Amino acid sequence: MKQGFYEQIYSKKNLVLAWRNARKGKTQKHYVLEFEKNLIQNINSLHHELKNQTYQPKPMQVFILRDPKTRKISKSDFRDRIVHHTICNIIELVFDKTFIYDNCANRKNKGSLFALRRFDEFSRKVSKNNSRKCFILKADIKHYFQEINHEILLGIIKRRINDEKVLSLMQKIFQNTTAERDGFFDNKGMPLGNLTSQFFANVYLNELDQFVKHILKIKYYIRYVDDFVIFDKSKKQLKMWKIKIEEFLEEKLKLNLHPDKSRIILFDRGVDFVGFRNFYYFMLLRSRNIKNIERKIKLFKESKISKEKFSEIWQGWNAYANWANSFNLKKRMLKQNKLF
Repeated sequence: MKQGFYEQIYSKKNLVLAWRNARKGKTQKHYVLEFEKNLIQNINSLHHELKNQTYQPKPMQVFILRDPKTRKISKSDFRDRIVHHTICNIIELVFDKTFIYDNCANRKNKGSLFALRRFDEFSRKVSKNNSRKCFILKADIKHYFQEINHEILLGIIKRRINDEKVLSLMQKIFQNTTAERDGFFDNKGMPLGNLTSQFFANVYLNELDQFVKHILKIKYYIRYVDDFVIFDKSKKQLKMWKIKIEEFLEEKLKLNLHPDKSRIILFDRGVDFVGFRNFYYFMLLRSRNIKNIERKIKLFKESKISKEKFSEIWQGWNAYANWANSFNLKKRMLKQNKLF
């Protein structure tokens, strides 16, 4: 007899897989080592708690990250992160096949580089290899993770998974993320930093993707988390689509486009997307990205970052910068700062 979704989530096989996924890149962290001192006992404990529906997530550790934008990051306890992986291991398979091809965030074989390649492909098609004007609606959803409505999200999930035990587990995770005011929970918001937040954010905005592709019939559309771009030869057409998208977001998902970051741009002027300023023949790093690495260089020169840590930071930034036309920029940085 085939197991139901909830039984698959708390199975010991899935819990072991979830533990292995949760510890990747963190094997020397104190909280991982502590959990693994009594690994079998801790896995069995999670198994029984989930099976008997007595599992309760621990309060999250909240801290402010300024790198460079100020963000509130909520960090779950390691055992709770394992539970997040158990959920995603099972239900991600159900939802991923419903996602559109050009949903590029937090998906296998998708990501920033895939989004940039599609951006280049669409810009060439719409501009007919830069022989005619190409306009792009570049949009950003205002305070996206803070505004995800739990009731709407659960309604979306119920269309695919009508297992009350799974839904109850999700509600526990949601409720652990919300602020309580006057005895009532806000019933909205997903914390930055959780695996489940990334996954549920994709499920939530899949509603927008479906509307754009199947109702508005828009051909050249790419979404990366809460940023999206639409290409067309007509500025007037993009204005009409923008109005319809704003109405859909507000009525169906209780979201709004960011008024300052959502506008129609002539492609010749360059369009910011996935960390780069994109032009027809080349890409540039955004100034924010350059200032960020310059800040890290300064900390390194002031001995506030170790040589090993800075080397790791530089290698990661260098690999990212290689996607853009950045040879002269990197050469200048190395020379001026006498790095390595």
